[in-house]
Amino acid sequence: MTPKSPRSRPNGSRLVEVLAYPAVQLLDVTGPLQVFASANALTSKAGHAEPYKVRIVAKDGPSVEASAGVGLAVHPLPSVDAAVDTLVVPGGDGVNAAADDAVLVDWVRERAGRARRTASVCTGAFLLAASGVLDGRRAVTHWGFCAELARRFPAVRVESDPIFVRDGSFWTSAGVTSGIDLALALVEEDLGRAAALAVARYLVVFLKRPGGQAQFSEILSLQATDDKFSALHDWISNHLAADLSLPTLAKQAGMSERSFSRHYADATGLTPARAIERLRVEGARHLLSETRLPIKRISQRCGFGSEETMRRSFVRLLATTPQDYRTRFT
Repeated sequence: MTPKSPRSRPNGSRLVEVLAYPAVQLLDVTGPLQVFASANALTSKAGHAEPYKVRIVAKDGPSVEASAGVGLAVHPLPSVDAAVDTLVVPGGDGVNAAADDAVLVDWVRERAGRARRTASVCTGAFLLAASGVLDGRRAVTHWGFCAELARRFPAVRVESDPIFVRDGSFWTSAGVTSGIDLALALVEEDLGRAAALAVARYLVVFLKRPGGQAQFSEILSLQATDDKFSALHDWISNHLAADLSLPTLAKQAGMSERSFSRHYADATGLTPARAIERLRVEGARHLLSETRLPIKRISQRCGFGSEETMRRSFVRLLATTPQDYRTRFT
């Protein structure tokens, strides 16, 4: 698990500042912190200088109460002109109050301008957006808040699906645990894949879920309110290229066609045809990002029948083409 010599870095440790405020999401703070701390521990064990110096900063101190009632010891907000490498802005129930604090918003704007890179975790994107630094940039937040982020900040190009998004020196991530994925990606950028893999193994997590991986699967989405058809969804996912006509699905579910159509729509909010289209697109996305199979082969394997049919589904559901999706997320 011990990484070999890391990539070249500036003299001294990179300063990582994690912003805190009342009711900040605890894991949004501690998840990335642990990634950087583990990178320090493993790099030091290999005989190299620790690559990161990490501190939690806040407008009010000396402590801030995070979610779950946990108090965090914090440093005062540093001067906006002080040196910093990475600024991390977490989310949480207190993010709206933080985004309404003019002093804090101004500090974030100026500090982001000083930092080599700036990142947000979950709804921390709202605080970054309030500062204006995300205007004209691609960004993501927790899937449950993407529509609100787009409505409140129309200048931000919100993408509702990825685990994390990088646009220049600005990184934004999805819900809560995706902050760990983002931090691992930052470590990989700084120290190389071997070091990031060592940290991931130590923490017993994936090295990183690809930035373009969906925040949640279509199966989980379809089962969000009712798991009556969970076995059917599992079967469909394993038979995407099969005959998935209404008679076949009704038979698989043990219902008449009329009864199946009615109960399925009540349970999922979708017609069977629309649900199958989503599941086929999800299967195709996985193959596009994880394999080198030709697009024609993928369209056949996922039951679209033709590349054009798959392309139309991608444009309708993802506002992109299969080729563009592969280019962005491979």
